[in-house]
Amino acid sequence: VINILKVMSEENEEKPLISKRGIFVDLILSTAFFLFMALVVLRPHVPSEDPTAVLIVSGMASLCMTGIFWLATNMFRVTLVDFQRSKKN
Repeated sequence: VINILKVMSEENEEKPLISKRGIFVDLILSTAFFLFMALVVLRPHVPSEDPTAVLIVSGMASLCMTGIFWLATNMFRVTLVDFQRSKKN
């Protein structure tokens, strides 16, 4: 039992899986991804002549993709930190 408590207390002292810096970097990457998808990739594929409608539709589609991108970057970061932790031990 003492051995388990020692291992658990050592885990708390290690690098956290999610940091404020990591969230900030993911936010910047997600914003860039949103703008790229909405303005460059999806905009030509909207079947409308109205520029407002094109921006709304491409923005809504890009928002869904950006949510998935946000989750993927966070999952990658957490997996990388966990891998680095297990590599130390």
